[in-house]
Amino acid sequence: MGKIIYITGGARSGKSSFAEKLIKERYNSKIYLATAIPFDDEMKDRIEKHKKQRGRDWKTIENYKNLSGILKNHIEGYDVILLDCITNMVTNLMIMENEYDWDKISMKEVDSIREKIIDEINSLIEFIKENDIDMVAVSNEVGLGLVPANPLGRHFRDIGGKINQIMGEASEEAYLVVSGLNIKLK
Repeated sequence: MGKIIYITGGARSGKSSFAEKLIKERYNSKIYLATAIPFDDEMKDRIEKHKKQRGRDWKTIENYKNLSGILKNHIEGYDVILLDCITNMVTNLMIMENEYDWDKISMKEVDSIREKIIDEINSLIEFIKENDIDMVAVSNEVGLGLVPANPLGRHFRDIGGKINQIMGEASEEAYLVVSGLNIKLK
């Protein structure tokens, strides 16, 4: 019943601003699902700026895992969820949930991590499709840059790219944002 609108683009491209504008034009009751963890002053400042930019008419949920389980208790009376962002969610699921030596990790372990993250995103997609609430999902495009020099970077790019493909396929609408300009992909 719910639909997914997927927004991707580079870092600082205007994805979140575009997502918020789109939501303000189409929806009334809004949930902001924040996946970032404020580790340092820079991230704390960024989060505060995002909160001010959104205004007070959003319900905010901060988490990056078991999202469908958490959301089921919060969607009553809401029209849309803004998931910002998938990239942070993937990073947190890779790093916060595991204590691997990423320089020596086996491909079997990487495959297991990737499958757990795919399961998390598929569960969220299924939750949205089964409920009367839409989701606008924001994610960084991870495939347009150089191949990362270290194993963690390459594994992140590969897992993040796969999650982006799953979200793009599951979406009813998709946009690419570049330099504050959006291009409708589907």
